[in-house]
Amino acid sequence: MQVWGVTRSGRGDSSLAEKIVPAKDLLAVLPEADYVVIATPETNETKHLIGAKEIAKMKRGARLLNLGRGSLLDEMALIGALESGELAGAALDVTSIEPLPPHSPLWKAPNLFIAPHTSGVSERLWERQTTMLLELMELWFSGSEMTNVVDLARGY
Repeated sequence: MQVWGVTRSGRGDSSLAEKIVPAKDLLAVLPEADYVVIATPETNETKHLIGAKEIAKMKRGARLLNLGRGSLLDEMALIGALESGELAGAALDVTSIEPLPPHSPLWKAPNLFIAPHTSGVSERLWERQTTMLLELMELWFSGSEMTNVVDLARGY
């Protein structure tokens, strides 16, 4: 599998992806993807990042996974693409409304897997979170510069 990344700047860890392009080139790289994984934070720029226009650029038969935030994906456009066969399948770990109401049309969409917002869970989750918390507490109480600080201008 070839892994390509799309970042705001077009920069990133090249050990994690063979190619990294800036977000302004998203429409240009979508036709190359068999799988599109959405794993970005919610900001003003990323709301409905993937909608009808973006799905139409994807290969017929591609698959779409949203692991980021429900607001990143136009769910009605997704349902239409699944019903028409434009997309072969999709998986959602997040939805625009959580918990997903019983009357949501997503429940009846073909070839859609819905997970209960658990993609971040792993065997080491609590260990990693505890280690991070303890490191941050040490930095805080020593007056050192904090890591993982939210940039309010960027929104994450």
